[in-house]
Amino acid sequence: MDTTEHIAKRKLSDEVFDRLKRMLVEGEKTPGSLMPSERELMARFGVGRPAIREAMQQLESMGLVEINHGERARVLELTPQSLMRQVDQSARIMLSMSADSLEHLKAARIFFERGMAREAAQRATDEDLKVLRATLDEQRRFLGDADQFIAADMRFHTQIAAISRNPIFTAVSEAMLGWLKTYHGEMLIWTGKEKYTLAEHEEIISHLAANDPDAAEAAMVKHLERSRALYVALPHGAISPAAR
Repeated sequence: MDTTEHIAKRKLSDEVFDRLKRMLVEGEKTPGSLMPSERELMARFGVGRPAIREAMQQLESMGLVEINHGERARVLELTPQSLMRQVDQSARIMLSMSADSLEHLKAARIFFERGMAREAAQRATDEDLKVLRATLDEQRRFLGDADQFIAADMRFHTQIAAISRNPIFTAVSEAMLGWLKTYHGEMLIWTGKEKYTLAEHEEIISHLAANDPDAAEAAMVKHLERSRALYVALPHGAISPAAR
């Protein structure tokens, strides 16, 4: 029986990429610092300029460095938000191409936000509640201004996620809301329904203030189940009857 294990040859740029990535992982280069010049890296690794540039482009595509023409690459700080940005464009394309993907996203949002509501009910401080009430007051002032009303609505839900003190939850909340708004924003403009949103937000805040996870979760689910029908994938430029 042949037990030979063949090792595939790798591109030079892949080898360079691994070494550059190691420089970041092991702390040789920290966020904000400049990477060595192309000439320095060519001499260090004994490779040509194309391998260095291709490896650098891989780092840039992963959000690890920023490359500006004529300058040395700068190391970026990885954050939950920067990680979500790496999948942002792919997610938007997927949503624009498939109604099923939108339904999956709406279901995922409800699953996620019901958990965030429970967490917030157990952790919310007086300052957290003050921030939520201020956002709700902004929404009331923005009645009739769809763009501002929607922006305040998104802040409200992200602020609830932020009460978890987990930056990954906050980043996920921002991403999901952004995907819904960008591709299905027509459905967020609905005459006469904004007051339901305000009342439901006020109810959610009251349950958070009472430290009641069950009631907060139930109120969030009721709120999102009512509004999920307003997110419908439509042909570009079309207006759904529900939005009129």
